[in-house]
Amino acid sequence: GQTREHALLAYTLGVRQLIVAINKMDTTKWSEDRYMEIIKETSNFIKKVGYNPKTVPFVPISGFNGDNMIDNSPNCPWYKGWEKETKTKTTGKTLLEAIDAIDPPSRPTDKPLRLPLQDVYKIGGI
Repeated sequence: GQTREHALLAYTLGVRQLIVAINKMDTTKWSEDRYMEIIKETSNFIKKVGYNPKTVPFVPISGFNGDNMIDNSPNCPWYKGWEKETKTKTTGKTLLEAIDAIDPPSRPTDKPLRLPLQDVYKIGGI
């Protein structure tokens, strides 16, 4: 569905670092089985897109209740945290820690600026 499209678009646009926040975990009563099922399914399709699932933190959250967003949630005692394999192995528990673990992208300031165009409109009289 839409998640697959977003992963493909992000990769196509050059986004090489990804975080998967598994939201609405409160509606599954913080089911570890459901969390693992989502990780397995998501890992399969992001791998097909081009991402390495070992470099992607998977964070169970409840955006509505704020669980695992900034502070570790007591609602999922089974959750030991995420692990991200890059140049250095990074670990954490919350979404904020995953965001903080993103490596800054290299910015080729010596090269010309390139912008993607979506559409061209020809307006008469201008």
